[in-house]
Amino acid sequence: MRIIASFLFFFIVSFSYGQIKKVDLQASGLTCSMCSNAINKALKTIDYVAAVDANIEHSTFEITFKPNAVVNFDELKKKVEGAGFFVAKMTFTLMVDQLDLFNDKHSDLNGTMFHFLNVGNHKITGENTFQILDKGYVTAKEFKKNSKYTTMHCYQTGIMGVCCKNKEKSVGTRIYHVTI
Repeated sequence: MRIIASFLFFFIVSFSYGQIKKVDLQASGLTCSMCSNAINKALKTIDYVAAVDANIEHSTFEITFKPNAVVNFDELKKKVEGAGFFVAKMTFTLMVDQLDLFNDKHSDLNGTMFHFLNVGNHKITGENTFQILDKGYVTAKEFKKNSKYTTMHCYQTGIMGVCCKNKEKSVGTRIYHVTI
């Protein structure tokens, strides 16, 4: 009975934290509706994507996901790049029960590691929107500007290293650097 209770507790905690509701992606290099259509088609090939709504005027795509999907931001980015374009900005809406935020905090949310930058110290709950700050998700100028918010080497590499103090994940795990 204890094993079942422990499993249910782990399952509830793991999946009540960090459910990603949607991703808003802005692409660069688009010149026409054919470009937008190429990205739209590429994103729809991902099995956990439920829908993609394109806004041609702003070169943006709102991506929604199937229930309980585990979203891979790198896979979304690769699909955009595979269509011949680049990600200029990526934000995601994340549902959390309660999360304490502070600068340079690492958190495992639904199996994805996040490193929070320039967020201050406070608690969040409900739906919150975060922006990914890693290389390839923002401009080179913005990436350099955001480097002042951490001295940890993982910001430069996107990979957890020995500087990362989270004991739940091992060195070499992909980590996304985000802000509110």
